[in-house]
Amino acid sequence: MSIASNINEIKKKLPDCLLIAVSKTKPKEDLMEAYQAGQRAFGENKVQEMTEKAEVLPNDIEWHMIGHLQRNKVKYIAPYVHLIHSVDSFKLLKEINKQANKVERTIPVLLQIHIAEEESKFGLDENELKELLASGEFKEMKHIEVRGLMGMATFTEDKDKIRREFKSLRNIFDNTRKQFNDEKLNLKELSMGMSSDYEIAIEEGSTMVRVGSAIFGERNYQK
Repeated sequence: MSIASNINEIKKKLPDCLLIAVSKTKPKEDLMEAYQAGQRAFGENKVQEMTEKAEVLPNDIEWHMIGHLQRNKVKYIAPYVHLIHSVDSFKLLKEINKQANKVERTIPVLLQIHIAEEESKFGLDENELKELLASGEFKEMKHIEVRGLMGMATFTEDKDKIRREFKSLRNIFDNTRKQFNDEKLNLKELSMGMSSDYEIAIEEGSTMVRVGSAIFGERNYQK
């Protein structure tokens, strides 16, 4: 099947959920094929690759940073990034606020929550999340908008385990909205689900799914 066909088939399964085409390692030609099929939201996990693509691809593309983001790289994406999904520390949030101030914009972000048992996954736990949102320093940040939460389930064939992890993130999301939602905290997005588990994520309340190989084929690991 073609990239366009894959996108159309996936979108049929998405109710009120944004499809983010994970285009990391994929050539610009593949992205343009997706773009011509109507796709506008693309996810990248490396700053340099995303910036190179943003410079040559259409201006109405929404670029989503979905990979682990180093603080010293924030300045390169601050002028144009649409949403940073992977904010996993208070230090990173401070740097995003600082760089957003320099380019005179407010950058929307999601706070990444650690829900998987794998140690390799990044993210805050629920207590760290509450401490961050309740802190006076956070409330002084004028150039970020926290739009919601993001999480990645364990990479496993055990669908019950994946569902439990997504359900736990949805519970954290709901509890956080009840406790903290206000003008500054517009918590409406829950980014969870990838090619292997997005259908479970949708059932558990995801508003954004990050799908790569199901659209573009298996990832090119040469880079």
